Amino acid sequence: MMNAVVCNAPGQLTLERRPRPERASGEVLIRIRRVGICGTDMHIFRGTQPFLAYPRIMGHELAGEVVEAPDGGLPPGTPVYVMPYMSCGHCAACRKGKPNCCMNIQVLGVHRDGGLAEYLAVPAGFVRSARGVTLDQAAMIEFLAIGAHAVRRADARPGQQVLVVGAGPIGIAAALFAKLRGACVTAVDGRQDRLDFCAAHVSVDHVVALSDTTPDALATLTRGEFFDVVFDATGNPKSMEAGFAYVAHGGTYVLISVVAADITFSDPEFHKRETTLLASRNATLEDFEAVLQAMRAGQVPTEALNTHQAALADLAQALPAWMEPEAGVIKAIVTC
Repeated sequence: MMNAVVCNAPGQLTLERRPRPERASGEVLIRIRRVGICGTDMHIFRGTQPFLAYPRIMGHELAGEVVEAPDGGLPPGTPVYVMPYMSCGHCAACRKGKPNCCMNIQVLGVHRDGGLAEYLAVPAGFVRSARGVTLDQAAMIEFLAIGAHAVRRADARPGQQVLVVGAGPIGIAAALFAKLRGACVTAVDGRQDRLDFCAAHVSVDHVVALSDTTPDALATLTRGEFFDVVFDATGNPKSMEAGFAYVAHGGTYVLISVVAADITFSDPEFHKRETTLLASRNATLEDFEAVLQAMRAGQVPTEALNTHQAALADLAQALPAWMEPEAGVIKAIVTC
């Protein structure tokens, strides 16, 4: 048996005893050690995640140690991270090398039970060694990879003017990897504490507080030309629509956010700029490995990012408090 935290219904988390999973052929049995908590988990707790059926064991930002693996696989005790997007390997997206947007995707902690438990068995192809980083760091690879993927999608380049709207964890990740590519990065958010974090720990070049004068401030920063690349990481439809106006002529707009809404824009302005519009979904193993390399090189401020921790048994009490803005959470990690 093992302990697991189960979300039985919106607002209801319970610590339960569940059978320890048996490793099937081709799977790795992992002793989960760390689980990062993200916005998806908070949406599940609130009851606003549209792709989920309760009860569900949440958790997809996972780090642990190998217990059992197929012959020739990772040896027991190896520290690992988990690619939580279970892709089918044969659909149109997978055949194009884009398993992050697999037509039949099963995301751990959303479509199937995740890692807020002491043990988890997953196919070996989704488990990778995390040697060279700590377990806390390994649990942060996934959310950082989402930002790294968006930056790679945009092909951000040295010297480009880059705008990140929304300085939560995903926006911070996008700003970080744009900076590592040599871009001049501006961050916009309505919370001053997040802007302060970006300035202190991500070394963004400019921060702009969200207000009625934000468009004027952004125009002044860029001499009226605006930004070569704009990322939206707000999860707010109004913000996503407003961001079209911040894209320079010939620029690129990347929507990392996903919302249950129709997004509209001015077609004449869109064509005048010859805007490139991109969606960015999840991440690939290439992005995960890029984050891992950056961590090993000391280029990711992981100690600053890891603002809150709790034990698995205490999550039911900790999570509601973490969801309040005044808690100042950047990344909360559950220890198992």
